[in-house]
Amino acid sequence: MFQVRIHGRGGQGVVTAAEMLSVAAFREGRYAQAFPSFGSERTGAPVVAYCRIDEREIRLREPVMQPDALIIQDPTLLHQVDVFGGLAPEGYILINTTRSFDALGLGDFVRGFRAERLCTVPATDLAMRHIGRPVPNAALLGGFAALSGRISLESVQAAIGDKVYAAESVLAWLTTSPTTTK
Repeated sequence: MFQVRIHGRGGQGVVTAAEMLSVAAFREGRYAQAFPSFGSERTGAPVVAYCRIDEREIRLREPVMQPDALIIQDPTLLHQVDVFGGLAPEGYILINTTRSFDALGLGDFVRGFRAERLCTVPATDLAMRHIGRPVPNAALLGGFAALSGRISLESVQAAIGDKVYAAESVLAWLTTSPTTTK
């Protein structure tokens, strides 16, 4: 089983990222589950979401304490929350930032990790440029697919497309439904 833990803040699409990752795995014929863990449910509060992917049915329901991969959507959490707890040196680390691991103050910490499993992606910048909102989840999922090879970029794109199509369908219904008050 491959386990991913995603850290971010409310409003960044952390839970949606875990859901889209699980949908991408499901599209590839694998079993997957995604679920969140909330503290206070407000914009800006730390949020953690989990995704498990396996070739067999997944019966676990507890939080991911020993992840195989970390996706960190908000680098301000790096020194505020134990985002690296339980991650083995063979794990993957993907951080939403324009800065290097050294510039983030993590140079010494990551020396025990395999360099090819460490990556930073300017996901918020990419999101702002392409969709005009600071929601880094889609760009980070693409980065995760490229970094880990555990899921294909095509499956990630399809899962994102499914989510966007569903949102557009709801919006279309809301704007055309005669029962909707305007």
